Amino acid sequence: MRDDGTLDDPNAPRGSTGQSDDTSSAERLIGRNPVRTARAYARDLIAGPSRGRVALATGVVCCLGLAAFAQAGDRTAADADTRAAQVDVTARAEQEPASRDHDRAPAADDRSAAPAATTADPDTSPTRKQARQPERKPAEPAPVAGLTRAQMKNAGAIVRTGREMKVPRRALVIAVATAMQESNLYNYASGVLPESQNYPHQAIGWDHDSVGLFQQRPSSGWGSVGDLMRPEYATRQFLTALEEVPGWQQMPLTDAAQAVQVSAFGWLYAQHEWAATEVVDAFESTGR
Repeated sequence: MRDDGTLDDPNAPRGSTGQSDDTSSAERLIGRNPVRTARAYARDLIAGPSRGRVALATGVVCCLGLAAFAQAGDRTAADADTRAAQVDVTARAEQEPASRDHDRAPAADDRSAAPAATTADPDTSPTRKQARQPERKPAEPAPVAGLTRAQMKNAGAIVRTGREMKVPRRALVIAVATAMQESNLYNYASGVLPESQNYPHQAIGWDHDSVGLFQQRPSSGWGSVGDLMRPEYATRQFLTALEEVPGWQQMPLTDAAQAVQVSAFGWLYAQHEWAATEVVDAFESTGR
C-alpha cells in the first residue's frame, strides 16, 4: 500500500518506480560496501567459518608441533643420558681386568716383605720335582762279544754281585770267562735233578747234578739246588772260593778258574778271556 492509502496492483510490473523506498537488510549491508555484491557477501559468509576452522587447525598444528618438538627434545636428552651411561659402563668394564691383574700382583710396598719363594708353587718348584722323580738307573749295555740279551743279562748279574762283594776287576773277568765255558752264560737246570727244573732256568743239562751258571754240584757242598739256581748266589759262591786261592791275582786266568772248578778240561777257560774282558768293560762304561 502506498502512502496515499491505495493498494498496490499485484499485476503491475515491478520496477524501481513500483518498489518501496525502504531497502532490505541485505541491501543495507551491501550498501556499506558498494563494491561487493550479494554473491560475494554470501561467499564470505560461507567462507568465514572455514577460515575460522583453518585458523583453529593451524593453531592446533602449531601446538602439536610444539609438543612434538618438546617430546623430541626429551627423547634426545634421554638418548644422551643412555649413551653417557653406556660409556660409563664400558669404561668400568675396561678397567675391571686391570684391577683384577693388580689384585693378583703384590703391591709395591708389600713386595719387599713377601719374598719370591713364598709366591712359588711348592709342587712346581725344581727342588720338589727332583724329589718326586725316581732315580733313573743307567740303561743296560747292548750285548757285546756276540752274546744274546739273555746271556748279557746273566753276565750283568755276575758283574753286579762281584761289585757288591768289592772284588777286584780281575775277579770279574775270571768269573765271566768261567761261566762262558761252564754254561755258555745260560742258567742250566739238571735232568738228573728234577727239582732244579722247578726254578727259573734257560736250559737243561745232564752232567751229573751240576746246575746253574757255574755248573756247581749240590752233592759237592756248593749249596742247595734252589740257591744254586739263582745266578747271584752261584756267583757269590764262586768268587768266595776264588778269593781263598793263594796268589790267584797273579795266576793266568785259566789256572785261577781251574783252581776253583777242578774241571777235567781246565785249559779251555783261557779262550774266553778276551770276550769276558769286553763284557766287563761294557758294564763299566754304563755304570751297571
